[in-house]
Amino acid sequence: MTVSDPTPLPDERRAQVVELLRRRGPVRVTDLAEELDVSAITIRRDIALLASQGVIRRVRGGAMLLDGAPAEEHGEEPDGETDGEVRRFTIGMVVPSLDYYWPEVIRGVREAAAAAGARIVLRGATYQAADERRQLSGLMELAGVDGLLVAPTTTGDDGEELVRWLRQAPVPVVLIERAATIGAYGEAMESVVSDHALGATMAVRHLAALGHRRIGVITTLQSPTSPHVRRGWRQAGEELGLDLDGTPDVVTVDQRDPAWSGVLDQTLDACRETGTTALLVHSDPEAISLVERCRERGIRVPADLAVITYDDEVAELCDPPLTAVRPPRRSIGRAAFTLLADRLTDPDPHRPTHRVVIEPRLIVRSSS
Repeated sequence: MTVSDPTPLPDERRAQVVELLRRRGPVRVTDLAEELDVSAITIRRDIALLASQGVIRRVRGGAMLLDGAPAEEHGEEPDGETDGEVRRFTIGMVVPSLDYYWPEVIRGVREAAAAAGARIVLRGATYQAADERRQLSGLMELAGVDGLLVAPTTTGDDGEELVRWLRQAPVPVVLIERAATIGAYGEAMESVVSDHALGATMAVRHLAALGHRRIGVITTLQSPTSPHVRRGWRQAGEELGLDLDGTPDVVTVDQRDPAWSGVLDQTLDACRETGTTALLVHSDPEAISLVERCRERGIRVPADLAVITYDDEVAELCDPPLTAVRPPRRSIGRAAFTLLADRLTDPDPHRPTHRVVIEPRLIVRSSS
């Protein structure tokens, strides 16, 4: 078949895809893209749409007509097939941790994927851009994924280079709990994030409503969430007319570092000296450690010092149970998958970039 129009309309292009599959049998995405002079992403979207309409069937790396030979003969992944149905997408997911914070996000992704008949290939990285890039490359080259969900490192030279690399990825990418811009005009990448700044604002407003006028904050150096928590804390304090000057404003190591013990005592001393009566702490392990040190020093929580933690992973297990800001982790996962699936199935090459922001919740317990 000869393609006479170099820029066919979407319906015409998909008809050409079907005709090529009819003539040649299974064809790879790269071959279809070259034949029709469009990007591989465009062809993947066409394949996804035609497959959803029951016209063709996805096979590893390409497609075939639905009435062709059995999928297994052409390398289609049998994983998850039931009653003749084939999973529409294979989605790669890379997160920095498989234990703290991220399991609920992963559950949300898997719930949405199961409802859509998609397969998730999960990888854990180590908050290192080089490791994240290695995992992502493997998913694209070896697993043949249709799209990527990733919580990448975005700061520093390595993080900025990783963002540029992701921007050029041959498959659609949605960032989870990260946001990034790139290019001369600061074009945004698609993302789904918690409104962490709003969560911190909720915490400060709650404490202020209880009568606290001097509210400090503790965040950890390495966490990408910390800048947003600090921004919300300061914004709320200024809006409410709270006295932030001299109030403990601590950016430090986490509780696993030997220096943490000294940080606790310095912070509690500063609270006493400045009349600070409440602290917002990111995250749960640091807040629990703080409460334990308060008990050792005879500081009553919440009578002498109210404490609110950010994350709500294990806050309820503390004595007393901690008031906590709870990011919408499972909702983040579901929304991220849905956004990526919409990108894969939308035939419009000019679909605008979507950025989804989801509100956290304040869970009030005994520590405030």
